[in-house]
Formats: sequence, structure tokens, C-alpha cells
Amino acid sequence: MDRYEQFRSAAIDRGIPEDEVGRFAEHLRFAVWAWPGKDGEELVGQMGGLPRLPVGVEWPGGESPLPFIGSVDCAALPRTEGLGLPADGSLLFFLHHEEDMDEHPSSAYSQVLYVPAGTETEVAAPPPDHDSRTFFCEDIPFVIPEQRITARVRPELPDWIEDRDVQFKAESVKQLVDELKHIDQLCEVVGELWPEKGNRYLSTLQIGGYCRNVGSSDDPLLQMSFDSVQSRRAAGSELSVDERGRLQREEEHRLVLEWLPLAQFSTQSDVYYGCFLLRAEDLAAKRFDQMRSYTMFTE
Repeated sequence: MDRYEQFRSAAIDRGIPEDEVGRFAEHLRFAVWAWPGKDGEELVGQMGGLPRLPVGVEWPGGESPLPFIGSVDCAALPRTEGLGLPADGSLLFFLHHEEDMDEHPSSAYSQVLYVPAGTETEVAAPPPDHDSRTFFCEDIPFVIPEQRITARVRPELPDWIEDRDVQFKAESVKQLVDELKHIDQLCEVVGELWPEKGNRYLSTLQIGGYCRNVGSSDDPLLQMSFDSVQSRRAAGSELSVDERGRLQREEEHRLVLEWLPLAQFSTQSDVYYGCFLLRAEDLAAKRFDQMRSYTMFTE
């Protein structure tokens, strides 16, 4: 029995109507949360250190190499329903958070590299003059100390379910909440099946789930919805303030359903947080070049 079946069975056993359970389950996601590993725990990857690159492949970024954030072994990750990660191979994450913060959405300062299983790899040598490649505003080395990580699967719900606050959400979301007459009981089922262990915001790396709203920055999908509506205005569409707001809320809801946070992680900086987004269909097809990066301020 997979986790969705487990949830449906437990909720229906409580007498909650099956159709309501199904509508709620459409917004229940499962994410991989990773922390520094301890002795005896299964390791799934690393944060920092040096990446294992395919033999003959240069360090990503060309003449301006990108700092290596970390990597995961997809075969070692716990299986996660609804996420669509590759069954094997490795995912490597690279990001220059200062440059990316100024330029997003851009692919110039971030990259996800997928290395298929069976590829001959080697530990990459640091780029030339890497010791002098520090960040502009903070004294952070280009190559940070390696830290091995372990992981487990956790359930996630959208903020409008967790907070029961739909004031600034799309009309379709408000209607759904009205229809979910047993929303409290459904959330209780999630909590009882998968009790909270540890603070999600202390995780080193998160794959899947929902985007975090960090510090003073807007949620990346909120930024994307704003940009989408602004592009309509630039194309000549005359929109009232109310209409812009309505369109942005509907667009944000559509994007939440379409895009997944492939990787969310703290950087070595105290004030920057990384978020790599990918459409679910691109993840299934291993089109990691379609990733969008949104670096956020934590303050």
C-alpha cells in the first residue's frame, strides 16, 4: 500500500466521504527532506565538497564556474509517491546565489546536471584559481566542506490548507475549501499517519513538496505569476487593479499545480536561500535544462 492509499484508507475509515478525501489528496504531496547523516544512517548524497562529474565534462559555468551546492544518488533516495524523480543516476546542483538573486529567472548562474547510472565519473578538480573565487559581499569559499546527508519522506500541504487562510487565493481555491467540510479531520489523519519529526526549516535540502516562503522575498511561484500578468500588460492588455489581482491569483494556483520545487536549500550565506523549480512533465522526461532558479533573501 503506497502512502496515498494509506491516507485514503485511514480517512474513509473515519467516515469522511470518499470524494472529499480524493479532492484533498490531490493537494497532498510527499517530499524528500535531507539532513546531515549520522553513523549507521543510510547516506543519499552530499552537500559541498567536490562533485563527481562525467569523465571529460568541464565544471559547469565555463569561464565563470558555478559553486557546487551538493548532489543526491537517486537510487538511494527513499521512494516518494507523486514526485517522479529518476529511479537511478545522480542529480548535481550548482548555484552562484549572489548573481542569481540579481538576475532571476536566468540559467546563467544555476544548473542541475543529471548523470545517468553507469556513466564513468571522477571527482572533479577544483577550477583554476578557485581559492580567489569568493563571493562579493561575504567571505564564503568557492569549495565548501563536504557533508554527507541522509533523508526521509515527509508529507506536505499547501499553505491555504495548513493555515486555513484563502483571503488572497484564487476563487477555485476558495470554492474547494468551502467543499472540504472535514478539512480539520483530514489534516489530523495526515498528522497521525506521519507524525512531525524535526523542523522542516532545519533540513539541509528538500526535494519536492511545496515552495517555501522565505524571509522578505515573495514565493517564487508568486513572482512567476506576477511576471506572467505583467507580460500581458506589456503586450497591450488594459487591466484594472482588481483584474490584475484576480488574474495573478489564478495564475499562481495554476503554476503551483504545474511546477515542483526540485531542490530547496540553504546556502553558506546567512541571507540567501536557493530554490530550483521544474515542471512535473519536465521532471518525468529528465529535461533538467528547463529548470528555473529563484534565489531568495532570508531576511
